[in-house]
Amino acid sequence: MKFIQRLGYYLGGFSIGLIVLAFFLNGKKVSCDYGPEARVLKNINSKQLNYTSSHIADSTLINHVLKFGKVNFSESNTRKEPCGTYNIEGLYNADNVILTIENCDSIATIKKVKIEK
Repeated sequence: MKFIQRLGYYLGGFSIGLIVLAFFLNGKKVSCDYGPEARVLKNINSKQLNYTSSHIADSTLINHVLKFGKVNFSESNTRKEPCGTYNIEGLYNADNVILTIENCDSIATIKKVKIEK
């Protein structure tokens, strides 16, 4: 069997597999969160959020930063017992927002919101 025939069979099977996957996964909320930053954000977003301060910013700002923000691991204390503390940085309406979140097993608590203009 020539190389071009083998390549044709491979590409044919590969394309059929992609079509089958697209059919089965169409409309489902499937994600591939393999990086540590994506896993932390997904873990925090899956929990109930509590607010400790009465002057916390609006929930739209917090949800936006939790969805599109970046985790600053150098400023975070991930090994703290019993709950790790994470600093999440993001932009919202041209303002730099830093959230300090304590991530426990069943609940995530927003400790501090810092907005820098």
